[in-house]
Amino acid sequence: MANLIVTGGAGFIGSNFVHHWKKVSPDDGIIVLDALTYAGNPANIAGLDGVELVQGDICDTALVSRLIDAHDVDTIVHFAAESHVDRSITGPDAFVTTNVVGTHSLLKAAKAAWLDKGSGKPHRFHHVSTDEVYGTLEPEDPAFSETTPYAPNSPYSASKAGSDHLVRAYQHTYGLETTTSNCSNNYGPYQFPEKLIPLFTLNALSGRKLPIYGDGMNVRDWLHVDDHCVGIERILRDGRVGETYNVGGGQELPNIEVIREICRGVDAAFAKDPTLADRFPDAPAAQGRSSEELMTYVEDRKGHDRRYAIDETKIRGELGYAPARDFPQGFAETLHWYLQNEDWWRPLIERAKLGQ
Repeated sequence: MANLIVTGGAGFIGSNFVHHWKKVSPDDGIIVLDALTYAGNPANIAGLDGVELVQGDICDTALVSRLIDAHDVDTIVHFAAESHVDRSITGPDAFVTTNVVGTHSLLKAAKAAWLDKGSGKPHRFHHVSTDEVYGTLEPEDPAFSETTPYAPNSPYSASKAGSDHLVRAYQHTYGLETTTSNCSNNYGPYQFPEKLIPLFTLNALSGRKLPIYGDGMNVRDWLHVDDHCVGIERILRDGRVGETYNVGGGQELPNIEVIREICRGVDAAFAKDPTLADRFPDAPAAQGRSSEELMTYVEDRKGHDRRYAIDETKIRGELGYAPARDFPQGFAETLHWYLQNEDWWRPLIERAKLGQ
């Protein structure tokens, strides 16, 4: 039996990981440490046995130390981060504080508990990062591997790169047992509706514009969050200490094709279920029209990286990881979840309208 702290465990990827871990290791104890800022939601983990939610800041090293000691924690899975690139462009300070200073705070507490006290206790600090630390790729460039030089282009990716380096340094200098994963773009249940897939899905249901940056040809690799959680589980159980593993979905797609798949999926759902027209009367699909009529091109984002792609050879070869879904299947599952959980996302939309 293990005892875990999952930082950011009330957010999107973190909460999905908590659900996943309780399925595969139901006897393990989980402390979710989450500041419950705008993207954290206690409802994401409500009703899970053996999960305790602690509202707190990862920058509070004393709090983290108390939690490690009080719960005999041997594993920290670190998801907590500011992660929206657009927000990092207009307000980078919060990204440096949370992603760099916060990660260092956790590392200090982990080192103090697991190394400085001399217990020799087996432990693991797993750091969840992003493929954006590698910068951008040209169309013919090989995909990012674990040896690709870092070249972050936004305040968000620069702050994540800094945190990656700190984790590596604590392993190399002090012997802290760490692993890091760099993932591609995630999607799936519980994703806060500022990111592309939930935003465009809910806009299509509400008849709002689908704003496409630039020419829509920026390419990303898409990873269903459940597949990501499986990858993290493999790393925690069998990953080599001190190593980095890239986790991808094997679905390299331009944004415009992702958006068209969203439109196709929404239109097909309305055609299959006539009751959706009553629930979402403002959707073009409610009148038998195509959701694609909502697509509109807008000025490109500053510093918009052109292409990301993940080479996941290492995690496939060493740990037997492989994503279980292609994008059409994964999005179909995601759309079904959002249609079945309007009571989860509707209050978030209403709060956003009120500027809260």
